[in-house]
Amino acid sequence: METSPARPPHRLDPSGGCPHAVNARLLAEGAVAPVELPGGIEGMAVLGHEALKKFLQHPEVAKDARHFVALREGRIGPGWPLLTFATVRGMTTADGDDHRRLRSLVGRAFTPRRVEELRPRIEELTATLLDELARAADAGDGVADLRRHFALPLPMGVISELLGVDVEFRYRLHHLSNQVVATDTTPARAIAANRELVAVLGEIAAAKAAHPADDLTSALIAARDEGGDRLSDEELIGTLVLMIIAGHETTLNLVTNAVRALCAHRDQLDLVRAGKASWADVVEETLRWDAPVSYFPFRYPVRDLTVDGALIPAGTPVLAGYSAAGRDRAAHGPDADRFDVTRPARPDAVRHLSLGHGAHYCLGAPLARLEAGIALERLFARFPDLELAASETDLLPHSGFVGNSVRTLPVRLAPACHGGVSHVLRP
Repeated sequence: METSPARPPHRLDPSGGCPHAVNARLLAEGAVAPVELPGGIEGMAVLGHEALKKFLQHPEVAKDARHFVALREGRIGPGWPLLTFATVRGMTTADGDDHRRLRSLVGRAFTPRRVEELRPRIEELTATLLDELARAADAGDGVADLRRHFALPLPMGVISELLGVDVEFRYRLHHLSNQVVATDTTPARAIAANRELVAVLGEIAAAKAAHPADDLTSALIAARDEGGDRLSDEELIGTLVLMIIAGHETTLNLVTNAVRALCAHRDQLDLVRAGKASWADVVEETLRWDAPVSYFPFRYPVRDLTVDGALIPAGTPVLAGYSAAGRDRAAHGPDADRFDVTRPARPDAVRHLSLGHGAHYCLGAPLARLEAGIALERLFARFPDLELAASETDLLPHSGFVGNSVRTLPVRLAPACHGGVSHVLRP
């Protein structure tokens, strides 16, 4: 296949912003775009649905940072904001047998059966947090930040309970993980946040090693694979870092984006209430239309690859452009920009790629779907007149180009809402 003429690199804005306008412009020029990462590092982004689907499962694309040429050559300093994505030891930076070993140790906690067993606890936690949301609205003249009081503490509470993380650590872990995934942070702050996150998780792991409990952290410490190997200390902490970040940030953005979408498209909410679409349909359409992760780092071709006519040199850091692929008109039709909960299934049954594809498909996808479905159904049942208390243009976008959402989501609830207070997560 002939390669396309070289395109000037698009400089990704470290401070983030709504990605959709930029995605549309880049997609109009091709499914693969050269990009400039922070620090002037050259990279690529795969944006088209079909190109990304093939790239994510290509046998000559790796996740191990030893293939990252700029890192290997010493052109990336210790405070580079995306360094954790490349170097953390865990499933997302492992290949082959190493990846299968790490994934198998964690995967036992995320089988469909084990996830379904969490449903009663998720429902209980949701009800408690809806009381907290109502209380916050009462204290705020009818307005509350849904992201802070509901969309955040639900997944953070669930993943923390799975890992055995005490309440006292939860908001601190969220705050630190938020800094770790930000792309607009200074080198000094990035280094400090990473050190503190590793220190906190090390403290939690040490406590579990001394006093094991019925939780995933204790199981990971004790677990041996079939060859008799345990996780190294670095792999254990790296796995906990990934579990904390991926275990709540994605669902936090998913719930936030779904509420925004439904409030802006009341006709779609009416379809769900009329039984013409399900809450699962809302979750899947939100994942496609406004993916919770925009550009996910990194994958590296182990040799020069041509993807959809674009040459990606070996060792180039490549971003998975999930938010772009979700609105790719070549894959989703001319109305790809429209939020439609009744959108028919694609012929290949792959509605979106927002949770990944291939060997690195999101391990926590069943849990994220369950949490979001329960959260949305119970939220709109409890507050059927819920509406945004700010215009979309006034909502500040998420900091950085990895995550895709807004920093706060002020909502107005139905009048005279009362309830108890949750202490699951309180800043």
